[in-house]
Amino acid sequence: MVSDRSLEVLRVIVQDYVASREPVGSKTIVDRHSFGVSAATIRNDMALLEEEELIVAPHTSSGRIPTDKGYRVFVDHLADLRPLSAAARGAIETFLGESADLDEVLARSVRLLSQLTHQVALVQYPSLSRARVRHIELVPLGGTRILSVLITDSGRVEQRVIELPRALDEQQLGDVRARLNSAVSGLSMSEAATALSGPEGLVPRDLEDVVGPITATLGDQIGANRHDKLVMAGAANLVRTEHDFTGSIYPVLEAIEEQVVLLRLFGEMATDQHGVSVSIGRENAPFGLGETSVLTSGYTSPGGDLARLGVLGPTRMDYSNNMAAVRAVARYLSRLLGEN
Repeated sequence: MVSDRSLEVLRVIVQDYVASREPVGSKTIVDRHSFGVSAATIRNDMALLEEEELIVAPHTSSGRIPTDKGYRVFVDHLADLRPLSAAARGAIETFLGESADLDEVLARSVRLLSQLTHQVALVQYPSLSRARVRHIELVPLGGTRILSVLITDSGRVEQRVIELPRALDEQQLGDVRARLNSAVSGLSMSEAATALSGPEGLVPRDLEDVVGPITATLGDQIGANRHDKLVMAGAANLVRTEHDFTGSIYPVLEAIEEQVVLLRLFGEMATDQHGVSVSIGRENAPFGLGETSVLTSGYTSPGGDLARLGVLGPTRMDYSNNMAAVRAVARYLSRLLGEN
């Protein structure tokens, strides 16, 4: 059984090691922190922590560093999260408030989160399990080219340029736009895909040859929107912390490129009392990320579905600050999307 003081010793070992990347010894703890006990007593606490496999000596006669299990105990015993500074909160509100649509707000969210945490930032697009088509827009680009814009009720916008076999005048294009919206507006993704499976019956026969490429493209757009995907930023931060990984970081870089793997990991992470999910070190080994920690929090999309936003980095990270940043950005993102 680990005593309260031993847990406090573990806390300062984690914090000092995260800050310095140097193993932490008993004398350093006594000099830096006000425990009110001797170095010998701290050594006894450290011996207990080592017996519990919460800390380990990386070298003979060195100080101690946290293990994956030690980081887990540290995170699980966080009494509260360090609040973000007023400047950081203001940066979140200002930077994200300038976003024009869902794609931009998610791209801005990961860039901002990466800057706040100095880790790889990830955001999951809202699940479209309940999303419906809000509107289809067809914009003439000149000649036989048009822009097809698909907008869902979750705020996602998908655009494609289409080359038609012949030009349509403004009245014809408006008629096609109205007929397509009448056919699919308010339908789920799967229902809309079925409705657009062919132009027959959607438009007059003399327009079927032109509308065929439009419905085919819209079908592709809907198909693309039915799959979960991630936006990522800050991969260069992994390179800056390369010394925190044994061997090469390339396996980690390859693993984070596999969006299916990361989405599966997101789906298996349980939320803690802070509203943040944390998966540490060997807990991520089945996903090829055994030397990383992943912190996520949920945000709510306009359609009411829950998606995740978070960071990934080495196990030696500032958990308290990163958890607070992830939670703050996720909460603001939910509020921002709820207003749109």
